[in-house]
Amino acid sequence: MKPIVIELSEDQRRTLESWLRAGKTPKRQADRARIILESAQGMPAQEIAAMVGVQPYVVSRWRRRFAQEGVNGLHDRPRSGKPEKYGRAAEKRVLAVLDESPPAGHSRWNGRLIAERLGDVSADFVWAVMRRHGISLQRRRSWCISTDAEFAPKAADIIGLYLDPPENAVVLCVDEKPLIQALERAQGWLRMPDGKTLTGFSDRYKRHGTSTLFAALEVATGMVHAGHYKRRRRREFLDFMNEVVAAYDGREIHVVLDNLNTHKKKGGRWLKQHPDVHFHFTPTNASWLNQVEIFFSILTRQALTGASFESVHRLRRAMSDFIDAHNKTAAPFEWKKATVEHKGLETAYSNLSK
Repeated sequence: MKPIVIELSEDQRRTLESWLRAGKTPKRQADRARIILESAQGMPAQEIAAMVGVQPYVVSRWRRRFAQEGVNGLHDRPRSGKPEKYGRAAEKRVLAVLDESPPAGHSRWNGRLIAERLGDVSADFVWAVMRRHGISLQRRRSWCISTDAEFAPKAADIIGLYLDPPENAVVLCVDEKPLIQALERAQGWLRMPDGKTLTGFSDRYKRHGTSTLFAALEVATGMVHAGHYKRRRRREFLDFMNEVVAAYDGREIHVVLDNLNTHKKKGGRWLKQHPDVHFHFTPTNASWLNQVEIFFSILTRQALTGASFESVHRLRRAMSDFIDAHNKTAAPFEWKKATVEHKGLETAYSNLSK
């Protein structure tokens, strides 16, 4: 066989030399570049093989590839990869099982149960199908559907306040978070015998009483006014409202509330004494329309869950500190709405997110 003669253009030489200089060039690609550069200098294949650390036939292979395809021939060619073990038909069968009831004694399907049900696929394949389709067999969602006959007008009233408030008026979302426990428990870092370190808290705790938090969220700014009380009777509610009204002295105030009996006492003198204050009640079983509920969720996750409090005073101090920090960077919640078909009627359900 006639020996292959390697001749390089200036561009080809610069490209191959740049591969050798680059620190991120894969070793196999750098070896190929060295084989071609040395071949262009006339070095025999045996010597190149010994220098690079490969067999002589490998040198011959890359010489031949370069002679046929140039620099592009030194790159790895696309590979087909591992042959597919299960086809589209198996994937459809996995998804079809989800429409069936799980085996007796089980409340839901899992990868092992589906694999056993089909008999000819692995649990790993089942989980791969679930991931590909974004299906979580453990995730469960809950919902709350209002049965209030006046849902539409009540919801429209509140949504109208959020999206188009009266001019020069303040819109507040008010509610209370009752019986927040002051739990004292050991917490911190725990070093395990194997050297690993865990963070968490003990399952043992001591109770130091409870506190009720009243909060008023200003819809336009996201700022929160709060008050701490022992109980959540109408007396405490009106005391908190007096503080809120004093903070907005002389301004018209629209207050979004749920249907708790302490909020709805008929013929109450307080509203008559405050003609600039207007109460707007959410529909029954629709407290999610009240934006302050979102703030309570944020407070719970970021300031209460997993924390330790040696007294009710410490608990209240922690909540006040969090509210002060929140108000420094407060911003209004973004209103996002979706239209849902329910019993032939279009109902605007809304989801708030910060």
